[in-house]
Amino acid sequence: MFIDETDIKVKAGDGGNGAVAFLRLKFMPWGGPAGGDGGKGGDIIFEASRNVDTLLHLHRKRRLAAKNGQPGSNKNCSGKSGADIVVPVPPGTLAKDDQGNVLCDLLAAGQRFIVAKGGRGGRGNQHFATSTHQTPRHAEKGEKGEERQLHLELKLIADAGLVGLPNAGKSTLLSRISAARPRIAAYPFTTREPQLGIVDGGDYRQVVVADLPGLIEGAHAGAGLGDEFLRHVERTSFLIHIVDAAPQDGSDPVASYRLIENELKQYSEALYKRPRLIVANKIDVTGALENVERMRKELGDDIVAISAATGEGLKALVARLFSEVTALKSKAEAW
Repeated sequence: MFIDETDIKVKAGDGGNGAVAFLRLKFMPWGGPAGGDGGKGGDIIFEASRNVDTLLHLHRKRRLAAKNGQPGSNKNCSGKSGADIVVPVPPGTLAKDDQGNVLCDLLAAGQRFIVAKGGRGGRGNQHFATSTHQTPRHAEKGEKGEERQLHLELKLIADAGLVGLPNAGKSTLLSRISAARPRIAAYPFTTREPQLGIVDGGDYRQVVVADLPGLIEGAHAGAGLGDEFLRHVERTSFLIHIVDAAPQDGSDPVASYRLIENELKQYSEALYKRPRLIVANKIDVTGALENVERMRKELGDDIVAISAATGEGLKALVARLFSEVTALKSKAEAW
């Protein structure tokens, strides 16, 4: 079950109270104040990990609470600190507080962020002795640990994202150019959750491609799978717009292309301006090649024609994909 959005309450541990105690030994009847410090409360830490793919484990949990610090004791003994809770989350996880402020955006595996800090332990009475007040009978209370209501969002991290209308052939394409096995069927909306595939280019070169649920008109406002899809495409640096060149319903491929482009623009101007490649799919179907020629006349010559079903044109598409992604990465590194 793919969960990419959830709410959870987190409560860090409270600090332990400082102790009020005095040293009483056989040969030191007036040993002075000896109250130990309270232990620190446990933190709650999010850590990006490749071992988890969704937020399902947090969706089921709903509440996380770290252990409190133990109180101090006599003979200047400090209390034990509460254990931290380290929560694995998928890379690409965004955490916001109940005011909508972004607390952290964990992109790379191994990144950590303390979402709730444990309270400091109180000081024992040993710290309050002075030359004029040698028997203090007070100590500090431990601080309360932070408590927050968090909203978590997962935005998949991929080099390229496949966009297009339902049944344009995105899942079939991903299954042909990578080892991913998304659900494929002859009806719309077979992809209900994002799928990632790794395309191997040889010489240790790899590109991560995301197959995302198909868009429909009004998706930017939540229609269909709506912004559940668009959230994930925000992380991609390059878009591959798949257009069915021979739609069974007789619709116009050029109009279909413009519909999806409009949805991207309505959702995010920055997303709309992202580099993209237009791919005309299903050229093995009768009438598709004529539509491809018309698309090139109206949309520009830079259109790659393929058949994901037969494999025609896939080699050229993969080569173009690596070329575009490599150029974008080099540009980003130069900055």
